[in-house]
Amino acid sequence: MKNSKAMPGHVLMVCVITLIALVYIYPVFLMFMNSVKPFSEVVSDVIALPRQLAFENYSYVIEKMNYGQLFFNNVAITVIGLAGIIPISALTAYILDRRSSKFTAVARLFLIMPMLIPFQTIMITLLKTMSFLQLTESKIGLGIQYWGFGIPMAVFICYNFMATIPQALDESAYMDGAGTLRTFVSVIFPLLKPVSSTIIVLNVMWIWNDFLLPLLMVNGSNETRTLILAAYTFVGQFNTQWHYAMTSMVLAVLPSIVFFVLFQKNIIGGVVAGAIKG
Repeated sequence: MKNSKAMPGHVLMVCVITLIALVYIYPVFLMFMNSVKPFSEVVSDVIALPRQLAFENYSYVIEKMNYGQLFFNNVAITVIGLAGIIPISALTAYILDRRSSKFTAVARLFLIMPMLIPFQTIMITLLKTMSFLQLTESKIGLGIQYWGFGIPMAVFICYNFMATIPQALDESAYMDGAGTLRTFVSVIFPLLKPVSSTIIVLNVMWIWNDFLLPLLMVNGSNETRTLILAAYTFVGQFNTQWHYAMTSMVLAVLPSIVFFVLFQKNIIGGVVAGAIKG
């Protein structure tokens, strides 16, 4: 009887979740659908199914936007961003947890606070600073900037997980002659694999699809421009090539969608591990 009473609520929840999912998925479906339409069909009825498949849109856009170069740019910027976010945030969380004091509590607060600051409030100052340091129009410069924006959230996630790792492991390593850094690298960091995987997936999705920061920093040439910025070039003030714009957006976001589908279980795994490990 208890299960039968719970069934209507369960069915209602599934229906609501499905409806919300469809609301979010439908614009993505329209993007994919309109990417294989001729221009005339896109402007005449954007929600209608294509009467004629125009796969030549893809060959044109790939050549026009120099897809290979821009794909490499995205990969380079994302890798540089992750190369700083993962080790720095993990080591910072380790020190904050193991050296707990009033000072580390204040330090943790200041490290996490940037999550509350809207990017728009600092973007002009950031642009001027990066220009002064000659780090604009540079993939390395852009990747390094993601360290500052990605580390606060990563520290927050790692710190909560770090509390589930027994300090007895540190003490055993110290007794074997390992210092703090060696203990972190050899003992603690491997245990952070679940939460590190979560951070990697979240930051790949963010960095790969980011628009505003690359627009400010690397929009000068194809040597540094990202895929999302190249997709925007098909949108003009007086004339927009909607079929090419949709195609370029598909080509820009498809790698991150595939990455997310393949590794989404790592997000759940990292959250669950942090919740039940202790």
